[in-house]
Amino acid sequence: MNFITFTESELRAFTRNVFKKMGCSDEHADLATDVLVRSDLRGIDSHGVARLSGYIRLWEKQRINATPDIRIVHETPTTATVDGDAGLGLVVAPFAMQIAIEKAEQYGSGWVSVKNSNHFGIAGYHALMAVEKDMIGISMTNASPLVAPTYANERLLGTNPMCYAFPAGKYPPVIVDMATAAAANGKLEIAQRANKSIPDGWVQDKNGESSTDPNELKNGGSLLPLGSDKDHGSHKGYGLSATVDILSAVLSGANYGPWAPPFVAFLEPSANPVGEGLGHFLGAMRVDGFRPAQDFKNHLDNWIERFKSAKTVDADKTVIIPGEPEHQFEQERKVSGIPLIDVVVNDLNDLAARLGIDGLQASA
Repeated sequence: MNFITFTESELRAFTRNVFKKMGCSDEHADLATDVLVRSDLRGIDSHGVARLSGYIRLWEKQRINATPDIRIVHETPTTATVDGDAGLGLVVAPFAMQIAIEKAEQYGSGWVSVKNSNHFGIAGYHALMAVEKDMIGISMTNASPLVAPTYANERLLGTNPMCYAFPAGKYPPVIVDMATAAAANGKLEIAQRANKSIPDGWVQDKNGESSTDPNELKNGGSLLPLGSDKDHGSHKGYGLSATVDILSAVLSGANYGPWAPPFVAFLEPSANPVGEGLGHFLGAMRVDGFRPAQDFKNHLDNWIERFKSAKTVDADKTVIIPGEPEHQFEQERKVSGIPLIDVVVNDLNDLAARLGIDGLQASA
């Protein structure tokens, strides 16, 4: 497996050209690009520019609307439901979070459910929008049904990520951003491209047996909930995933459970949908609605310092603060560049040739 390194600006220019070729406005192309490139910068390679081909395939199948009329369809002073008009989730979710932030600025908190959307990238991007305003940000989304609930041998839930982001003072924000499955599907895609096996406990085969084959989903297998099996707490991962599905989709009017539309274009959405598109749920809470913001941030700094100083079972290890590795990746990659595996680069250049735009060319 070989890596090719690109600068942030190189990836931004290429990605923007792809979204413009889809027919996105300048504003939407810039925003969608920012979501994907920030993912790569933060080391979440499974949700960065490697996903571009997937969005294009959905657009070609007319399942993504490049020029959506995103609008509020139901509203109270502190809540709203947004119809994404089948737009890119990369654009729809920030629109919804901005509404949540504006409501929080006026009323202390804001909560927005979204229907008729698509894959929204990393949950952390949207939650961090609130952190920039000294607010606690919450974002979650349901996803393609790839996960079997505890004891099941049927795909009924998505990887259904959730994120909670908290503003700190002198330290980076604390960001709890995680899939509610044992692993995100994007990690299986990376293993497939690298021709590597995956850890035991991520997936089960079509017969319900544990497997380390990253291609198992293509053969009728399923992802497992966080915890992998009942003895290791999979019922808790299942419960978290169910919570995301209900808040994101049952509440908004999106498709839920096995009716959620698949991200892969070769699988068709349900012929009997129960809602519209994918769903998201976003929230913002003003810290100063509970205590002075600086007091909170000072104490969160103290919390961070105490956890970083914890005794560890291995002298070479330290306790990791949620969001810390991603922050470190972002600082490093802004300077040294963003590495992509050659398989992804080849895929993106094939995409560029098909769209009639310039391919990726590393400057060094």
